[in-house]
Amino acid sequence: MTIVEKASALDARLGTLLVPAGGFAARARRDALERLTAMGLPGRRDEYWRWTNPTDFAATEPKPAKALAEDEAPIFDTLDRLKIVFVDGVFDAAASDDLALEGIEIARLADAPDVNWASGFYGTLEAAGQVPVKRPFATLNTVAATDGVLIRVTGKPSKPVNVIYIHKSDRSDPILHHCIRLEPGAELTLLENGPAGARFNGVMEVDVAEGARFHHVRAQGRDHDPRAITHIFARIGAEALFKSFTLTVNGVLTRNECVLSLIGDDAVAHVAGAALGDGAKDAFHHDDTVFITHDALRGESRQVFKKVLKHGAQGIFQGKILVKPGAQKTDGYQISQSLLMDDDCQFLGKPELEIYADDVKCSHGSTTGAIDETALFYLRSRGVPVEEARALLVLSFLADAIEEIEDEGLKDEIVSRLESWLARHRD
Repeated sequence: MTIVEKASALDARLGTLLVPAGGFAARARRDALERLTAMGLPGRRDEYWRWTNPTDFAATEPKPAKALAEDEAPIFDTLDRLKIVFVDGVFDAAASDDLALEGIEIARLADAPDVNWASGFYGTLEAAGQVPVKRPFATLNTVAATDGVLIRVTGKPSKPVNVIYIHKSDRSDPILHHCIRLEPGAELTLLENGPAGARFNGVMEVDVAEGARFHHVRAQGRDHDPRAITHIFARIGAEALFKSFTLTVNGVLTRNECVLSLIGDDAVAHVAGAALGDGAKDAFHHDDTVFITHDALRGESRQVFKKVLKHGAQGIFQGKILVKPGAQKTDGYQISQSLLMDDDCQFLGKPELEIYADDVKCSHGSTTGAIDETALFYLRSRGVPVEEARALLVLSFLADAIEEIEDEGLKDEIVSRLESWLARHRD
């Protein structure tokens, strides 16, 4: 796509959006619009879009996507948590809980006062995350997000915060932007679940201050037709912890981008994902794109991504570890693996290391394979039915990614959902 074509696509996309006016984010939106105009929307020739076609995200209108009737209780439903509900991108006050909780301040982007803690924060991590790789759809989000949550954590809330997305309209096109700041020593568990709309553009900016701990567990919805692009931008301070895990089952097109920067000594950042795709009835294309920058001493990062693909499903992983000069004693680890359940699937991986310090320990690996026939035979020989044996081997394959979740209750919930998916998709 030429510069002229990118600009034309951007003009067409912007022409369909009602950009919120005024408010505390007005200047950030103007700055983002200038940046977006300079870069335009991406095309297939862009390095980080070679394997995922951005056309559906750039189109003026979303393709229709039907909402799937739930035949099981929503995930996290048994947990005691504070619920914040968006229906097709619109806040549902009746379905949400009271936003008051000890140790935490919660407000909505749409009705936040002009002077608030996020006034100088909205859009800053997104802007910083544009170097060295441009992420135009995140910038588009900063320009046009209609709502989201602003969360400032000053202590250790007694229960998790759960942002719930509900998809009802076949042509909903929500753009949501969340800002989260953890003050020194604070701790938060944030849960996300559900399909947000027919097409969804989401951004989350997370500032984890010194000694704070942030846990993020996300379950992307079971609906088959939606298209979603999400972005997490995080800044991790000294001795702080950032952990994020995403479970994805189905969805025509999903791209999850994660851009993390370790700026304090002894910071820790782990990002993991488990994706299961069955292309028998609907297309499945799942893309994890991760960029982690080490810019301090003794930083630790982990990228653990597993994908199980069948019936023509496609999986993408693009992960990079950048170690800046002076970031000595860095410990960076990256692994991306796919399990192909038949010969029609495809997995494409692009692991990268870029290191400018000489006292580091960094490694990456990417593998693709099929079910281990020896292990399958072993289980069959001990009386385990073939489909149950396959399910056990799939769960074993995904275990490393799931282990990144620290809370045992959340871990059990994720495993339960994986078991349900495997039961529904037995051949």
